[in-house]
Amino acid sequence: MLFAALVSVLVAVFYVAWFLVGGYVYVALIRQVSARTVASPDAGSAKSFGLPEAVVAFFLISLMLVNVVASVSTPSIGLSARDLSVNLILTMVVVLILVGFLELRGFDVDVSAGLSKLGVGRAIGSGALLLCAAYPLILATDGITRRFLGGDSSKQNIVELFNGSHTIEQRVLIIVLAVAVAPMAEEFVFRFFIYGVLRRYIGRFAALVFNALLFGAVHAHIPSFAPLFVLGVCFTIAYEWSGSILVSMTMHSLFNSLSLIFLAFPELFQQQ
Repeated sequence: MLFAALVSVLVAVFYVAWFLVGGYVYVALIRQVSARTVASPDAGSAKSFGLPEAVVAFFLISLMLVNVVASVSTPSIGLSARDLSVNLILTMVVVLILVGFLELRGFDVDVSAGLSKLGVGRAIGSGALLLCAAYPLILATDGITRRFLGGDSSKQNIVELFNGSHTIEQRVLIIVLAVAVAPMAEEFVFRFFIYGVLRRYIGRFAALVFNALLFGAVHAHIPSFAPLFVLGVCFTIAYEWSGSILVSMTMHSLFNSLSLIFLAFPELFQQQ
């Protein structure tokens, strides 16, 4: 009994320390970004997003909000493997259209998104460390949400589909979407394009908040909204600090991988 109490205290102390370190890391990143902006207010890509990009961003945001309203106003239905396949294809098509549009507009997407700014190893390492720092902030937000909404929150559709899938093909498709396609596509659309356009017209802070709110809302899962908002904020700060979308893509991919494991196989973590 005494040993169990001691372990609980040590775990609590570890989590508090982890939370404080995570908070310090992101405050430090924000300060570095702010200092860099003051020192070089015109720093950034050679070509800035303009009115055509703003129109496209407004169109995408409008479509997302319509989809959110539709998801809230209609009863949730099960997600099928066919729906997942269609979603994967549409996501890739949207990204390819965006890339083509930007290239036609004279943007060098590689330079603008910082794809070659960092080496792959450095991007993965930075993403892993920044996700580790973000996790206690996300877990704290999730804990507060569960306290208000209850602990029996339903799982997101993709997790229910993974648990209910009976073939290896279905599970591989889900893993590919959650771990590879979704992180790359969502980071390109949300962090690079939409956030980049919003930052150009309404400033960093407002763009960060709106972008994170939109990111949380489009997942159409109320119990996950607040944690996803915090996650979106962390992704954006990481992108701003590093100047490379590869860092936030890495964070997103690792987060989805861990979330899929935790949610799909809860029994592995309940046996203490």
